[in-house]
Amino acid sequence: MIKVGIIGGAGYTGGEATRILINHPEVKIEYIHSNSNGGNYVYDVHTDLLGDTTQKFTDAPIAELPEVDAMFLCVGHGDARKFLENNTISSQTRIIDLSQDFRIAPNTTMGEREFIYGLPEMNREQIRSARNVANPGCFATCLQLALLPLAASGLLNDDVHISATTGSTGAGQSLSPTSHFSWRANNFSVYKAFTHQHLKEVNQMITNNQEYSHNVNFIPYRGDFTRGILAGVYTKFNGTIEQARSIYENFYETHPFTWLSAKNINLKQVVNTNKAIISLEKEGDNLLIVTAIDNLLKGASGQAVQNMNIMFSLDESCGLKLKPVGF
Repeated sequence: MIKVGIIGGAGYTGGEATRILINHPEVKIEYIHSNSNGGNYVYDVHTDLLGDTTQKFTDAPIAELPEVDAMFLCVGHGDARKFLENNTISSQTRIIDLSQDFRIAPNTTMGEREFIYGLPEMNREQIRSARNVANPGCFATCLQLALLPLAASGLLNDDVHISATTGSTGAGQSLSPTSHFSWRANNFSVYKAFTHQHLKEVNQMITNNQEYSHNVNFIPYRGDFTRGILAGVYTKFNGTIEQARSIYENFYETHPFTWLSAKNINLKQVVNTNKAIISLEKEGDNLLIVTAIDNLLKGASGQAVQNMNIMFSLDESCGLKLKPVGF
């Protein structure tokens, strides 16, 4: 059994990691750490877990907790680096960090720890031998999966244009004026146009795969729903729609969670799953790539467990055969 610790277990991504890992056949959760909920039952915070676990959060110093094989850092951006600076973690413990702290070169190291970028569809073999993984961002995952087959074939030869909408859980659990129900309900808005932080990951992926001197223009939207991302991505493509579909089908053929659909797609196909579903359309010279993921699963905790499975030579989909919400 893989002994696991979860840091930041009371937040959205910590809750999702807990939900997956308590049912993972190859995992034993040694502790779920929370600075704000030490001593409380996990189900007091993640109330749907009543009946699934009697485990309590701990706020004990990390040095007093059992050594684990894998540690999930489900903490805020900037806090993962601080956590590793302030705590001595065994070099035998593999770390999967869900923050943005180690995703972008050259800031991918911490002491002797080097973090591999954890997009399995791009870096599966590097993840397999990695001791530390930087889990991708949610928007970054969705957009990279839309563009990766083209970039890997050197076929991004023009500007890329993106409109993508995320649910309210993408903003995290801390309250802000735009995360209150009274503001978010029956509302829709643009934010961080052209400047969203996940663009750095998308641009890094493209330039790691091909020479690229054009722009990726990204308009993110806040949606009136809790979870999921739907992205519409278009760029110039000289081939036929049949050629485009062949490129995507061949690229994702061996990846168990990324699927090409011949029909128009929607969020309910992916919410509560670790799937990414893609559809393609071509109009004139423009190729439209529509991609949908659950931002908390394939965009965060589900992908983190997928990475753990790869790191420990398990079946990649172990513990991740989750069911969509339906209607």
